[in-house]
Amino acid sequence: MLRMEGIWKTFNAGTVNEKTALSGLNLELKEGDFVTVIGGNGAGKSTMLNAVAGVWPVDEGKIFIDNVDVTRLPEHKRAKYLGRVFQDPMTGTAAGMQIEENLALAARRGEFRFLKPGITHKERKYYQERLAALGLGLEDRMTTKVRLLSGGQRQALTLLMATLKKPSILLLDEHTAALDPKTAAKVLEATDRVVKENNLTTMMITHNMKDAIVHGNRLIMMYDGHIIYDVAGEEKKKLKVSDLLEKFEQASGGEFANDRMMLA
Repeated sequence: MLRMEGIWKTFNAGTVNEKTALSGLNLELKEGDFVTVIGGNGAGKSTMLNAVAGVWPVDEGKIFIDNVDVTRLPEHKRAKYLGRVFQDPMTGTAAGMQIEENLALAARRGEFRFLKPGITHKERKYYQERLAALGLGLEDRMTTKVRLLSGGQRQALTLLMATLKKPSILLLDEHTAALDPKTAAKVLEATDRVVKENNLTTMMITHNMKDAIVHGNRLIMMYDGHIIYDVAGEEKKKLKVSDLLEKFEQASGGEFANDRMMLA
């Protein structure tokens, strides 16, 4: 479903601020893979997600989504293949519009728009069913303006919007990092349910090592712009945080130093 071949990306090339963020990155995701991504600051995690999303062109290499070469496609043309939830709960929704209006926009993504009633009775019933599955009571607040929701409710709504039309790949960029632990757990629970029910190919960046182990069927660790550890299946389930720290030190030759991840 996703193939990245020899991806290189350098920012501010030729200046004193030159930084190689991705160095010959290779990655392949099968359909239905739920991959958690961890790594220290500057490891290339978000840069990798942005490369998939087409936020900027890569310097070298190729990117394929569902066997389509999207390497040179701009971000807006690549969007039809992707669903994305960002770290900031304020991103991804239209704050001044109602919950049902946000869902209607997401449902019409990539389609031609016509002059007709905005939301039909059938659509409204479908949105209520999908919202009810989140377990946050939003199905009873369909006409509430999104700006009145809590951060966790907005993230859950954004998750639903990103998956309302099944994307080829779902990208989750630390989507629970700005939430309190209890709310983050609820959003992750909703994430697991949505991913499983729709068999979504998913990449989730997280700063929480425990979450990286518990969620998904595969875990990759990044360092200096490439993958240094890739584990899946039963081996992944048996991992402990101490194992990940040891793997990092073995592969990188240094001590893991990321306060956010250590505290989490």
